[in-house]
Amino acid sequence: MIRVLLVDDQRLVRAGFRSILDGEDDITVVAEAADGREALQAAHEHRPDVVLMDIRMPVLDGLAATRHLLEDPGVSTKVVILTTFDLDEDVYGALRAGASGFLVKDTEPEELIHAVRVVSRGDALLAPSITRRLISEFAARVTRPAPPPALDRLTDREREVLTLVAAGLSNDEIARELTLSPATAKTHVSRIMTKTGTRDRAQLVVLAYESGAVTPRWLTP
Repeated sequence: MIRVLLVDDQRLVRAGFRSILDGEDDITVVAEAADGREALQAAHEHRPDVVLMDIRMPVLDGLAATRHLLEDPGVSTKVVILTTFDLDEDVYGALRAGASGFLVKDTEPEELIHAVRVVSRGDALLAPSITRRLISEFAARVTRPAPPPALDRLTDREREVLTLVAAGLSNDEIARELTLSPATAKTHVSRIMTKTGTRDRAQLVVLAYESGAVTPRWLTP
């Protein structure tokens, strides 16, 4: 059973999401919170698998709450950011902080359910057309630090795979592009995340652009 914490300052939004998620046999909403501070308390009390986190809330906003939550080494919760705008600098900040992806609030019910399942199994929620555009736009504004030494440890093949991950390709798509088996593609992605110390594909994509390993012109608007 996938345990979900809903965090939004609008009660009607929480009620709508709860009605959708609780209707699934494999998902249960274990708690709700109306601001970031309540979210941190609820997350430590209920230990949800997935937190659906609104980004703009009183007391403590979703970006700060995400950072506090994911900085705790004892927390294995995955965070999905909820936003009204698909191109939002705060969403980019949340992805940098370790969020596994984001959803716009007017998403279709089946997309919400799919997102919870995808993130709960450890994958990143990367809708290629929106997420790549978001990351490329804001990464281009960041003063790039020197590439982390971890990137120097990547093999040529791993660099190829990193470029394709940053372009939003799935493991199966990477396998077809490079004429590999899906299992081999998955192994390459796992090794890249281990070498770079990234939590998931979302952080890996952010690292790829911020380090300059991949440039925004690779993207299709």
